[in-house]
Amino acid sequence: MNRPTHGGNLAWAAALAGCSPSFILDFSASINPLGPPKSAIAAIEAQLKNLVAYPNPNYQRLREALNQLHPDLTPDWILPGNGSAELLTWAGRELSQLQETSLVTPAFSDYRRALKAFDANVSEYPLLNPETGRWADNQLPDSLLSYGRSAVLPYRASNRGLLLNNPHNPTGQLFERETILPLLEQFALVVVDEAFMDFLPPEQQQSLISVVQEYENLVILRSLTKFYSLPGLRLGYCIAHPARLRRWQQWRDPWSVNTLAEAAAIAVVQDTEFQQKTWNWLTVARSHLFEGLASMPGLQPNISAANFLLVQSEQSSSQLQEKLLKHSQILIRDCLSFPELGDRFFRVAVRTQSDNQRLLEGLAAIL
Repeated sequence: MNRPTHGGNLAWAAALAGCSPSFILDFSASINPLGPPKSAIAAIEAQLKNLVAYPNPNYQRLREALNQLHPDLTPDWILPGNGSAELLTWAGRELSQLQETSLVTPAFSDYRRALKAFDANVSEYPLLNPETGRWADNQLPDSLLSYGRSAVLPYRASNRGLLLNNPHNPTGQLFERETILPLLEQFALVVVDEAFMDFLPPEQQQSLISVVQEYENLVILRSLTKFYSLPGLRLGYCIAHPARLRRWQQWRDPWSVNTLAEAAAIAVVQDTEFQQKTWNWLTVARSHLFEGLASMPGLQPNISAANFLLVQSEQSSSQLQEKLLKHSQILIRDCLSFPELGDRFFRVAVRTQSDNQRLLEGLAAIL
């Protein structure tokens, strides 16, 4: 079985560990361990009787529910999708029509998939300084910012695009809103993937949603599956100018969001108790896991604003991954799919306190 390029491949991990997938403790996929919320399960069960009917292709009820999260918008600024991955595909199609797309690296592998599908011309801007070997400490690459300062064309006349995520995957860095805003004036299309933004309490978020109505060239992608632990349902949404979203609607297959996913989404966006519980858990659990990893010889975790930690390792990360699976049936995410990171980095999700302790003990046993 080929090595996976994404986290969460329990079948591959179980084959290597020699056990059933149900025995694998998965730190490779950055999913909220507190979910799915009870509100989602109840909504799914209530909608089972409606599986005999097609979903509403316009998803008006779902758009109105998502609109409650972003009350300054109207529902026509919101487009639900079959995971944010589906919406990324249409963003990739738009970016490919430009002369060049700037990509901050290391980058989530699905970005390259979406851009390659439409033969986009990509230029890369690394976060890792090749001279110092250090990250840019929550700052976008100087080379990208320098381009923004030196560009003479406003975005309406530009023929370049920009794709980035905030918080950044896989480093967990959070870019300040004010750092990104000037770039909106210089790129014809700016796509910001905020898949992990909702893991930050509202007062700490650096989202650009509040300015989307000012910039018709801004597209924001959001995921509902990570925060609410619903990756099997495949659900995300996009916020952008209604004219752009109408165009995307014409490109894609009808009924891309299924009835159960729609019901779960409508329920969870109103579940403020689960949201607060998640914010309270993450702050404590992430700090404990960071300190535990930092205390181990040969490991250097990166400070993160998200629900995962990127860890630099003196040992081969793929060998650590294999040892952990065979010794403790624990799966971590190697970073071989990120060309800039290679075999000296791995990524781990932040899980419950007991799970995190089991990871630390497993690593201590093999380091």
